[in-house]
Amino acid sequence: MQKTAVSWVVYSLTHSEFMLGLSLFASMFPAFVFSFLGGVVSDRYNRYRVLLATQIASMVQAVLLTLLMFSKHYTVWEILALSFVLGVINAFDVPARQSLVNEMVDDKKHLPNALALNSSMVNLSRLIGPAIAGLILEKFGNVICFGLNAVSFVAVIGSILMMRLPNLSSKKNEKNIVYDIKEGWSYLRQTKSIGFIIFMLGLVSLFVLPFSTLIPVYAKDIFKGSASTFGVIDSMIGLGAFGGAIFLASLKSDKKLRNILAVNTLIFGSGLVLFSYMRFYPAALACAVLAGFGMMSQMTISNTIIQTTVQPNMRGRMISFYAMAFFGMQPIGGLIVGAVSQWIGVSATVFAQGCVALIIGALHFRFLKRNKIKAIVKNIQPVQPQEAAAS
Repeated sequence: MQKTAVSWVVYSLTHSEFMLGLSLFASMFPAFVFSFLGGVVSDRYNRYRVLLATQIASMVQAVLLTLLMFSKHYTVWEILALSFVLGVINAFDVPARQSLVNEMVDDKKHLPNALALNSSMVNLSRLIGPAIAGLILEKFGNVICFGLNAVSFVAVIGSILMMRLPNLSSKKNEKNIVYDIKEGWSYLRQTKSIGFIIFMLGLVSLFVLPFSTLIPVYAKDIFKGSASTFGVIDSMIGLGAFGGAIFLASLKSDKKLRNILAVNTLIFGSGLVLFSYMRFYPAALACAVLAGFGMMSQMTISNTIIQTTVQPNMRGRMISFYAMAFFGMQPIGGLIVGAVSQWIGVSATVFAQGCVALIIGALHFRFLKRNKIKAIVKNIQPVQPQEAAAS
């Protein structure tokens, strides 16, 4: 709800696609700057307590944003400043939250399903939240919308306090934080399969995922709608993502997630290409659902592969690299997309983003094919000289 309301208020104040990109930059770029530190904190300290602290801080930010709207005297820069504060909080929240899911699951063979269910919860909120936000913005105004978001943290924090987890103590570590960051970077460079996943996620986040910053333009200018139109389009993307999360949660643990990631990246690109120039509103909503379904895998499968393959003592730091790629590249991409869309147009920009996703999907298949060939070559036993002579 807050994300939708911020985008709508910023665009209503400025009527600028670039400012939409800047609002995304302000809310997500701190994850790029502080994610290393967030990962180290997650690996060093009690993740449950870190998560509780970040949620309390998020509630304070939401209250301040509500009070700002209530004052009626606000500028876009004040909104961007509070969005930046939330981005800093999320830099510590994401590594702790995602790593904690692993510790909640006793039987690790169920971890991929648990991570997918966690993503389905996130995307169910993305499905419902924008629709509610659009309706409330139109009927009651932005103060009520931001206020409801602030009140919702009471339930969030209450739920965290009711959790009963195994005794999670802080990790004793005599090494300094700089050493931990270098150690994490060294591990990432040596683990090429994880490095490739994070690099591809970074490309998607930089060039493709910022398409969401242009949705208010589609709602207001292309489809001649209102805040509720924006909420509906955003919700259709969430509906597709929720469907993708349920699909992933239903998979058996032996399914080849890397193959599914490659296929769904192609689906993501196809959905954006079809959506870009679609002017028939119901068909555009269907394309948004398709794009959301493919988009889901970028977050969930990448996260699952990282959590199920990395060493436990590296999990927080690898999740911080994941957060850096996912959250850190999007704001930079938002600025690029906002500037490019003013140059070549919104539809052409989204079409180009879809084409980039198709190329990235093809690169996934190329990587899988090369690894398969390497595995076959590695398994072929070389013929010993004495065996060759005997033959």
